[in-house]
Amino acid sequence: MNQVTSVSAEIGGQTITIETGLLALQAAGSVTVRLADTILLSTVCNTDTPREGIDYFPLQVDYREKYYAAGRFPGGYFKRESRPSDRETLIARLTDRPIRPLFPEGYYNDVQIMNMLLSADGENDPDVLSVIAASASLHLSEIPFYGPIAAVRIGRIDGAWVINPTNEQREKSDLDLMYAGTRDRFLMMEGGADEIADEDFLAAMKAAQEEVVKLVDLQIELRRKLGLPDKVIVETPPSNELMDILRQAAGDELRAALRIPGKLERQSKVTEIKTALRAKLAEASPDSTDNDFMRLFDALEIETVRSNVLDHGARIDGRAAEEVRPLAAQVGLIPRAHGSALFNRGETQSLGTVTLGTGQDVQELDAIAGGEKEKRFMLHYNFPPYSVGEVRRITGPGRREIGHGALAERSLRPVIPTDYPYTIRVVSDITGSNGSSSMASVCVGTLALMDAGVPIKAPVAGISAGLFTSADQSKKVVVTDILGAEDHCGDMDFKVSGTRKGITGFQVDLKIRGLTWDIVEEALRQTRAGRLAILDFMEGIIAEPRGELSPHAPRITTLVIPVDKIGGLIGPGGKNIRRITDLTGAQIDIDDDGTVSIFATNGEAMAMAVREVEAISMEPEEGRIYEGTVTGIKDFGAFVEILPGQDGLCHISELADTRIRAVEDVCNIGDKIWVKVIAIDDRGRVKLSRREAMRDRDKAAAEDK
Repeated sequence: MNQVTSVSAEIGGQTITIETGLLALQAAGSVTVRLADTILLSTVCNTDTPREGIDYFPLQVDYREKYYAAGRFPGGYFKRESRPSDRETLIARLTDRPIRPLFPEGYYNDVQIMNMLLSADGENDPDVLSVIAASASLHLSEIPFYGPIAAVRIGRIDGAWVINPTNEQREKSDLDLMYAGTRDRFLMMEGGADEIADEDFLAAMKAAQEEVVKLVDLQIELRRKLGLPDKVIVETPPSNELMDILRQAAGDELRAALRIPGKLERQSKVTEIKTALRAKLAEASPDSTDNDFMRLFDALEIETVRSNVLDHGARIDGRAAEEVRPLAAQVGLIPRAHGSALFNRGETQSLGTVTLGTGQDVQELDAIAGGEKEKRFMLHYNFPPYSVGEVRRITGPGRREIGHGALAERSLRPVIPTDYPYTIRVVSDITGSNGSSSMASVCVGTLALMDAGVPIKAPVAGISAGLFTSADQSKKVVVTDILGAEDHCGDMDFKVSGTRKGITGFQVDLKIRGLTWDIVEEALRQTRAGRLAILDFMEGIIAEPRGELSPHAPRITTLVIPVDKIGGLIGPGGKNIRRITDLTGAQIDIDDDGTVSIFATNGEAMAMAVREVEAISMEPEEGRIYEGTVTGIKDFGAFVEILPGQDGLCHISELADTRIRAVEDVCNIGDKIWVKVIAIDDRGRVKLSRREAMRDRDKAAAEDK
C-alpha cells in the first residue's frame, strides 16, 4: 500500500486537510484537499523541455466536477460528463489567476494542472480548495514555482467576518470575497458585495490574509514532511546584449511611437518599427530565431512603456495618472429591445441590451456542489473580433467572455430588487475594445437597465486601475482607467465596480508576484474616485429608471391566492391553468406560497386572465355583486355558482322585488344572473339576493348619469 502523508490545520473553525501519496502517483505532483466532506484532487504535469516556437508560458488549468461526487447521474440523454459548464470554466480561471505570475521568467515548458471534484457535501464550495490544491501539487513537484500560495473565502454576517462560509451562510452574507495571497503579499481577489465600504473591504482582505498564512505554512510543512529539499529556481531573462542592439537601433523611435494616443495609428507605427528591427537583429545575430526576436521585442515594448510612465510621467495617451478617458453614452437605441444603451470610454465601446422575461425564462442550474439552483438575472458578454480590428474564427463563448460576463453580472446583481417579478437578461456586445471592456459592460448594463424601467436600487459603474513598477521595486505608479497596452505592459489590472455607497464587484489580475498593502489601498482610492466620476456622467444621461416599461415588454400582474386554492387553480392534470392560458394567451406562474404572476402582451389579455384567476381562487365576499350561473332550482329558491365550485342559495323571496309564483318565473338552469352576497354563515354557506343586486346596479347606473 502506498505511503500516505497528510497535514491539517483549522481554518475559520473548520479543518482543512492536504494529503498526498494515494492518488495519481505518476503525475509530477498530486494532492487531495478536504474540507468537511468536500474533497478535491489536483494533479500537475509538465514537459521536460520548452515548447519550441513560442514566446509565452504555456500553462493550462482545468477544473471539472464529477456527478458521482454528489451521488448523482448527469442530466440529459448522455449519462456522462462532457464539455465544462460555465461554473467549471470560472473556477478554472479563478485557479489560474493567482498562480500564473509565480513561474520564472523564460520558463516555456508546458504545464498542465487538472483539478477534479471527488466529493461534494453541498455545503462547502470547492472553488477555494481548487486554488489551495493547485498550489500544493505545484509545491510538491519539482516544477519551478514561486509558491506556495493559498486562498480563502471571506463573508460578513451581522457585522462579523466569517472564513469559508457554507452555502447557507453565504446567503446571509453581504460580502462574497475570494482572496488569495502568498505568505506576505496580496495576489488575487474576486467576488461581489452588497455595496460594502472601501475601508471594510480592505479590512476583509487583511483578515483573509491571516488565514492564508496558515495554509501556506501547511504546504511548506507537507513538503518538508516528505523529506524534499527547498527548490532552487533559475530565471532566464532575455539576453541583455541582444536587448542593447534593439535599444540602440530603435529605442527613441519606439518611445515616441508608444505615446501615440490612437490605438490603430500606434499599432501601425509599432509594427513598422518591429519589422525593421527584425531585419537588424537577424543581421547582428544570425543565430537568433524569430521566436527570440518576438520575446526580445515584447520585453523592449514593456520596458519602454514602463519607463515612459515611471521616468517621464507620460502615459501612452498623455493622460494624468488618475484621469479617466473621455466618456460618451446614449440610451434607447434599439427599438424592439426592452432597454438599450451605448457606452464609450475612450476607444472602448459596449452596446448593452435588456430583455425582460417570465418565470419560464429562468435559467436552471444543475449545481453539483450546492449553491443557487436558478438565475433570474443574467449578463452575457460577447467579444467579436471586429472590436479589435481582427479576423479570427468565430466559435462559442470562450473562457474570457464567460469570465468577463460573470464579473459584470456579479457587479449588477446586488442592485436588482429581489422581489422583481421579471427574469432579466442583459447582453453586452463589445463593439470596440481598448481596455476594461468588462467594466464598460457594468456601465452599459446600468444604463440599459434604467432605460428598460427596471427599478434598480442605485446606478453601478466600474473602473480599472493599473500599476507600473521598476525592476528593483523602488518606483511605483498606480494609474486609473488603463488602456489595453497598459494592461499588457503593466503589472496589474485592478477592477472594482460599485455604487456611490459602496463596492458591488471586483477582480484583480497580476503579472508580478504580489502587492503590498499600500498599493492595494491606493488602487482602491483611485478606483473609487474614477467610479464616482463615471457615475456623475451616467446620471447626466439617464438619472433614474424610466417610470414605464417598453411597449414591447411583457406586462405582469401579481396576485396572492390562498395556498389551499393552488390546486383548484391548476386543476386536474393542469386542466384549469391550460384553459386560462389558451383563452387569454397569457402566461401564468404559480409559486408555492400562493403568489400568482400573470404575464401578458396587452391589457385585454391581462384583464381576462386576472378575472379567470380571481374567479377560481377567490373566496365569496359579503356585500359583493357577482354574475353567476344558475346550477339548480328548488321550490324554495335557486342555487347559483358565483365562483368556480362555489354555489350560493338565492331564496325565492330574494329573486325579485315583487312576489313571484315560482322560481322559473325569473330564471332557469344555465341562466346568467346578477346576485349579491348578503350573508355567509359559520358553516360557509352563502346567501344570495338577486333583488338587492339589481337595486344596487340600478342605483349605480343612475348616479353615473
